[in-house]
Amino acid sequence: MEKLTAAFFERDATVCARKLIGCTFRWKSTAGIVVETEAYAEHGDEACHLFSRPSAREFVAKKPAGSAYVYLNYGIYWLVNVVCKNTVTGDRGFVLIRALEPTAGLAAMKKRRNKERLRELCSGPGKIGQALGITGKDHGKNLTLPPEGNQSGFWTPDSDDFEIETDRRIGISKAKELEWRFLMAGSEHVSIAVGKGR
Repeated sequence: MEKLTAAFFERDATVCARKLIGCTFRWKSTAGIVVETEAYAEHGDEACHLFSRPSAREFVAKKPAGSAYVYLNYGIYWLVNVVCKNTVTGDRGFVLIRALEPTAGLAAMKKRRNKERLRELCSGPGKIGQALGITGKDHGKNLTLPPEGNQSGFWTPDSDDFEIETDRRIGISKAKELEWRFLMAGSEHVSIAVGKGR
């Protein structure tokens, strides 16, 4: 496996969100296979922070593609996104990491989540933040730096023997019609199966 560089994220968020399925997301001593993502775009997407938050636009303007965009949801859960910046069109956005299939650091994940079943560790964006120990202090972290001394980031898939499904995004009140949620078909670790979140 090879670590994804900034070039991977220098494309539209929808492209990155699809291509991240099957990749391994490592965070320090923990890791999991990405089985569900959602894309968010600056233009034409009222659900995206870039659409309505000047602070988000300022953040993305300063940070390179592949940076972590971490925010607190409902005052409880830290959600981790990755910045995407199309170098050709100038379009910007985020990919929300919605679900992982846990593969490493399971003891730490179980302790943080106070759960034993693998299915309950990372089957939702808030669960991922808790299981991997991600907090607001990680906001802005560059996930594309060389792996030597920096084990946080994304690695290429071990295999491409899987199918990808698309569905509407969930848990939002605006731009709900956009089918920008991507899932690994048949994975039991996704947050909500295709068609179940409407």
